[in-house]
Amino acid sequence: MPLSVAVQMDPIDAINPLGDSSFALMLEAQARGHTLFYYTPSSLAQRGDTVTARVHRVTVDDKEKGLHFTLEDWKKTDLSDFDVVLLRQDPPFDMNYITTTHMLERIHPETLVVNHPGEVRNAPEKILVTQFPELMPDTLITRDREEIRAFREEFGDIIVKPLFGNGGAGVFRIQPGDENLASLLELFETNFREPFMIQRYLPEVRKGDKRIILVDGEPVAGLNRVPAEGEARSNMHVGGRPELSELTDREREICAAIGPELKKRDLIFVGIDVIGGYLTEINVTSPTGIREVKRFGGPDIAVCVWDAIERRR
Repeated sequence: MPLSVAVQMDPIDAINPLGDSSFALMLEAQARGHTLFYYTPSSLAQRGDTVTARVHRVTVDDKEKGLHFTLEDWKKTDLSDFDVVLLRQDPPFDMNYITTTHMLERIHPETLVVNHPGEVRNAPEKILVTQFPELMPDTLITRDREEIRAFREEFGDIIVKPLFGNGGAGVFRIQPGDENLASLLELFETNFREPFMIQRYLPEVRKGDKRIILVDGEPVAGLNRVPAEGEARSNMHVGGRPELSELTDREREICAAIGPELKKRDLIFVGIDVIGGYLTEINVTSPTGIREVKRFGGPDIAVCVWDAIERRR
């Protein structure tokens, strides 16, 4: 049965359709005959228990940027009129993002919001992962300088990153003998009110930081991202080289351990990051990788996600 689907996302004219997972989900929804709409978080409004947005009917086309969508005039619409809302704007995971999850909870689950807005709010990528310490590298979450210095003294080579950062922004490697830790902490203290995440550096990252996509708690594909020469980060937008990669026994063990929790939280589309057999992040806000996996010969993850959504409707 055709569904009415609204997508809450960043401005559609600014995305790269060749690599955007939200766009891939829209293409698949349209191919299945669902009626597709689009709006940005800035147009959300709540009055009483009614949540509205300025919504455009949208048609998407798998073409180059600038030719990839057609919009009709916007119409203020009660979001509870839709069957499904895809929560797909990119982080930062800040108070603005959190507020949108509170608003969308007003319509869920009568209107199915994917991923579950309350669980997205309660499962920041670098916090949810700490529920599985046995799967993680040695990790410290604090803004206490003495704790950080002691951690560095113990492990020597560490990674320092903002707790609610994304896309590799603000990720620093502090190697033994590096004298910049104090200055870096001063910078973090100025820019972030939250604690920081400090982890033991994993030299295995030179072989790749694997993004594994899980749908409904089950792994469907792995995309290894190999850092560029001279770069500690493996994110593709900073030069990481993607390559399709089979899951190892250890990676399947990680997925089996976290899958039931993801399913219990109704987190349908999730991307986890694994380095050298260690789980480093669980991404639930706006996971990516759909188009890259398909481009390299892997499964069409958009199909898997929509199968899971339709089972619920």
